[in-house]
Amino acid sequence: MRLASFQITHFRSINDSGPIELSRITTILGRNDTGKSNLLRALHSLNPAEGPVSALSPIKNFPRHRRLSECTADTPVVHTRWRLEPQEQAELVRMLPRASGVSHVTAGRGYGPARWAGLEGLGDLSIDVGDAKGKIRKIVPAVKAAAEKLADELRAPLEQAADAFDGAMILNPDLLKWSEGAQLALAALRQALATAGAELADKPAQMVTELEELSLSIVSDGPALARAKDWILERLPRFVFVDEYPALQGRQNIADYLSSEARDHLSSAQRSFGTLCRAAGLDPRELHALHERGDQATRNQLVNRAGAAMTTEIRRLWKDRPLKVRFNLDGDEFDTLVSDPGGAYEVEVGLDERSRGFQWFFAFHVAFFAGLRGEAGEGGVQGDGAIVLLLDEPGLHLHPRSQADLLAHFEQDFAQQIVYTTHSPFMVPAGEKASVRIAQLEGGAGTTLSSRELAAIAGNARIGALFDLAQEPPAAVSESAAATVPAEPAVAAVAA
Repeated sequence: MRLASFQITHFRSINDSGPIELSRITTILGRNDTGKSNLLRALHSLNPAEGPVSALSPIKNFPRHRRLSECTADTPVVHTRWRLEPQEQAELVRMLPRASGVSHVTAGRGYGPARWAGLEGLGDLSIDVGDAKGKIRKIVPAVKAAAEKLADELRAPLEQAADAFDGAMILNPDLLKWSEGAQLALAALRQALATAGAELADKPAQMVTELEELSLSIVSDGPALARAKDWILERLPRFVFVDEYPALQGRQNIADYLSSEARDHLSSAQRSFGTLCRAAGLDPRELHALHERGDQATRNQLVNRAGAAMTTEIRRLWKDRPLKVRFNLDGDEFDTLVSDPGGAYEVEVGLDERSRGFQWFFAFHVAFFAGLRGEAGEGGVQGDGAIVLLLDEPGLHLHPRSQADLLAHFEQDFAQQIVYTTHSPFMVPAGEKASVRIAQLEGGAGTTLSSRELAAIAGNARIGALFDLAQEPPAAVSESAAATVPAEPAVAAVAA
């Protein structure tokens, strides 16, 4: 499934966001305190990756300017629309045959823990009335003709059964009620034929079978529809919401890490270290065992190879300058060191001593992207399409050039859908596939979103005022701005 659009209502600063159309990577752009994060928090609540769906607190989340008595468990909060992949459409049709024309499904929730699902474009349950009536008209005389061949004591009960069948099979606009009665009438007719020892000709007998199949399909439709809706909710990708980004320490102790892991008591920094080792292809247990055996040569070979591979990956992503990453072992101490081979002085320092922007980028790549990829390989994430990433203000500490590197990282390395918020115009992606929504907070309307041509960011007075941008960017950042703000992207309009 791919998330095609979502709409948030009655949540914090949002009265009604309006439908928000999405592409694979969608930017929600706006000033601080315009409600951008609230959009992601509400969407995340539909199917959070970290646990079951729970009720939302009206006291905390219902718009503050409205009475709490207006809020009930059914007050809608999230409405989503999903595009099915071809194999999913086929699976749905096998479950519910009348869903053959369904290409999109919906899912939503209110303040209570319950969720609901729907099938967009699902036709009403219907039958070919003329065909059914024609079959009934032919079956009744066929039964009476068979009765004519019987002895008197057998003829009368079978003729009565034919008349009862005729009356019970009168079509009812309530197809479910009709099908339940039809099943009883058809079963009674078969029993009467068997008791009398009579047989119908091939064509009438086939019509009886077809009416049985028709009534069974109608009776089964209700449970099939319920199963289909459950299937939709089960198949929903999970939402990973990130508003606090992991930090990596430049030094970790392997023995302490293994001890904490054994007690299932890893700190946040130790979990990030474990992810770093997985991303680098290193096993802390193996490194510790080699240290215990005194095999320093093998340990050094392993970390040197891992450092070279990590350097290649970081240089591909971080375009600010070609840095070198090296892992160093001193007993059980594991150091992550970074140097600048192209600089005037090739000084090697710990990761903690690099710029805040580089630390953020390195940690994001290792502890988030590489960790996510590792979870997918271990079965923690069911394929690339099984999650949607909701990122709140990523790259906040990055220089505009490095923010462009981050956008390229999103585009090239993430298969998942990404919805992210930002207040930086340099985090606006270029390209025809760009999908940008501008968040605004306007009086009683609350948080609303709209789409605009991105070329307007440079020249449109309203967008300029939104970010307090000068018409001409400062010389120090004009080159970066030119590299990251596209001239003519195609962005579809969305009603605010």
